[in-house]
Amino acid sequence: MLGGLGKLAAEGLAHRTEKATEEAVHAVEGVVKEVVEHAKEAGEKAIAEAFKKAQETGGNVVKEVTETVTHTVTNAITHAAEGLGNLGQ
Repeated sequence: MLGGLGKLAAEGLAHRTEKATEEAVHAVEGVVKEVVEHAKEAGEKAIAEAFKKAQETGGNVVKEVTETVTHTVTNAITHAAEGLGNLGQ
């Protein structure tokens, strides 16, 4: 009789242990999922900010190049016009 009770008690303990383990696994899965979601959001935000800064920097570079080219061409035309004017004198 006691052997049967011991076996029954062991099976009950094994069942409770299995359930507790399953609950712990589900809890850990939930935490891992949440951490991954936060990491993904943070990564996406960092990439978006980096892209925005790159676009701003690129825009500034284009502006500077355009200004430099405009200045250089204007100077070249001015010098050419001056040179032509000097030929006419």
